[in-house]
Amino acid sequence: MRSRPLNFDYIGLGLLALIMASWEIILSKGQEFDWVDDPFWRIQTLMIIFVVGLGLLIFREMWIKSPIVNFRVLGERNFAVCCVIQFSAFLVLYAASISLPALLQQWIGYDAYVSGLVLSPGGISTISAMVVVLFLLGRGTDARWLIAIGLAIVAASNYWMALMNIYISPWQYVWPRMGLALGLGFIFAPLNLAAFKYMPKHLRGAAVGLLALLRNEGGSVGTSVAQTMQERRAQFHQWRGDDNLDVLNPAVNSYLQQAETFFRQTADAATAKLQALQSLDDLRQQQAGAFAYLDVFWLAAVLGIMLVPLVLLMKRSVAEKGEKIGAE
Repeated sequence: MRSRPLNFDYIGLGLLALIMASWEIILSKGQEFDWVDDPFWRIQTLMIIFVVGLGLLIFREMWIKSPIVNFRVLGERNFAVCCVIQFSAFLVLYAASISLPALLQQWIGYDAYVSGLVLSPGGISTISAMVVVLFLLGRGTDARWLIAIGLAIVAASNYWMALMNIYISPWQYVWPRMGLALGLGFIFAPLNLAAFKYMPKHLRGAAVGLLALLRNEGGSVGTSVAQTMQERRAQFHQWRGDDNLDVLNPAVNSYLQQAETFFRQTADAATAKLQALQSLDDLRQQQAGAFAYLDVFWLAAVLGIMLVPLVLLMKRSVAEKGEKIGAE
């Protein structure tokens, strides 16, 4: 019978599993259970477990020789800042990537094929940006400024998408999406260079694992935030729309009269009136839903531009000739 290795941190592994399980359930079920307003205290309990478990994990892992998650790597300034940028960049990416096709299919009427065609040119932007970035890094360009440029492009692209409406052509959705992909292409390679530039070699393995974990969790948070914000902002915009939908509004009366006239071509007067009211309600929901998705892009733009000043906290990161940081 094989003996277990004495230096393996089974307690840390159990804490990590408990923390991640709680975290993922919070993200996946938070909106369904109404987050902190959950009357059965399911989400609140999971949050307490997560916070207490994370505190215990950090305390334990900092005091043992072979930790499951080595938090000591966060003591290196460049790596800590890169972790924040990596997490937030993937939050923005997933929030925008979830929201755009959902907007196209739910409120504009595109099918999955056409929505995919709108998103697919973004790959060209990412590949092109990475070619340019690798050339510039090879010429001694400071990675910090490439990261800042990428974040600014990401913010500008999300701002561009926030200004869209549901009456424009497919190509007008393609260009801001390509801009978003272009910005992300400017971020990835320089971010890895800056993150591991000053990291001691014996800690790089732990640093790679932690950075990958934050990347994945950033995507999960972005998906959850986008879905929650879309549902709640749609309700908000519906309530705001109701403020002006009354019989004293001449625009409403004009719309209903024109709609009734149209529906009377195939229905009696009573049915035509009901169909006109239903069409007005459909239009209200369509506008409110579209505004909710645009609000997600606004949030992504604000977060993207707020990340730009973080590069000033990083140390100079220039790839030296013959250096193989990316291979670690």
